[in-house]
Amino acid sequence: MDIDLADLDFWRKPLKERNEAFARLRQLEHPVFFPEKKVPFLRSGKGFYALVRHADVVEASRNAKIFSSEPAVTNPEPPSWVKQVFGESMVNMDDPRHARLRRIVTRSFSPRMLAGLQSDIEATCGRIVDDVVRDGPRDFVTQVAARLPIHVICDMLDIPQELREKVHQHVDISTAYTGVRPSLARSVQMAGQNMLALLALQRMVIKLGHERVADPKGDLVSLLVNANPDGEKLTDKELGSFFSLLLVAGNETARNTMAHGIRLLTENPAQRELLMSDFDAHINGAVEEMVRYVSPIMQFRRTVTEDHSLRGLELKKGDKVVLFYGSANRDESVFPNADTFDITRDTKPHVGFGGPGPHFCLGANLARQEMRTMFRELLTRLPGIRSVGEPELLLSNFDNSVRSQAFTF
Repeated sequence: MDIDLADLDFWRKPLKERNEAFARLRQLEHPVFFPEKKVPFLRSGKGFYALVRHADVVEASRNAKIFSSEPAVTNPEPPSWVKQVFGESMVNMDDPRHARLRRIVTRSFSPRMLAGLQSDIEATCGRIVDDVVRDGPRDFVTQVAARLPIHVICDMLDIPQELREKVHQHVDISTAYTGVRPSLARSVQMAGQNMLALLALQRMVIKLGHERVADPKGDLVSLLVNANPDGEKLTDKELGSFFSLLLVAGNETARNTMAHGIRLLTENPAQRELLMSDFDAHINGAVEEMVRYVSPIMQFRRTVTEDHSLRGLELKKGDKVVLFYGSANRDESVFPNADTFDITRDTKPHVGFGGPGPHFCLGANLARQEMRTMFRELLTRLPGIRSVGEPELLLSNFDNSVRSQAFTF
């Protein structure tokens, strides 16, 4: 076939061409193997099988004993020294280590905790729209989509105001690193910048953690560094690693979906009209359809722990598979007319927050809450808001990120 998901040139193609390629791959009898090329500063594997059908992605997500998240879920895998420097992220762990960390942090995303955030989220959305009205529309990403999730996370962790601009800068650097690096020199430069940004974020939160052990404030950091009823708490390295994950993953899902979402509502005026005809009745479906259609995180990798048969494909221990969420979310056998943006469709099976199983996105409900609140504020206060022109996308095979999107109201 003339498709190579391991070649960075594939990810330079227009979205329509990539979606057509994935549709062709879904029609094949078995998952296709793609050999990998060496990537500077990353562990070079022998290649991977592409899981592009919805059923295959769901099976691999649910069966974590066979499809392991260790040693890493990013594609290609980072070198082993990264864990020694930055600690090990939850997303790169299997049970029981993953279960222990998830138990500790899950209480921070309970329905009670999220309900307590609603008034702060509403106030933040109000200030964001106030600023847009005052400054005029320029870039939807920097003025709206990028501001909300980071601000909410900083509020949850009670990050001091004087540190928040630095947090924004470090997260932007880490986001850029998920993109495609066009040259060895650029790879070296971006790797260094990303390392310094992550180290700065981790040092910041570890210092706060020490302060909150001595003087708990009821914020997320205080919850994580002080023991839960079972006597469990995060170590310094675990706290730093979780903070990095929260700021990058917790930011990108809502940010990317909102940035794509304003364009989807602009390009589909009938769907927008339907949403505004009864906002409360349709906003949940609209958010879920945006997440399905956008698939803000495009892929994760798994390592096969023992010989296993998947749809007639005989996988061997040590084989790598990559779960392509964007392709699964456009599987015609699950989502009829999958390329149509339809806020009334049944989106329950979508894997935009990851597949079902132990690694389903911990912050999914927070992201939904942020997006519902932000779109309510935007569409009611600025009823003429719409995107203008094409978005500038991050060139990436991992993160479906919008770098900029012009808009008006």
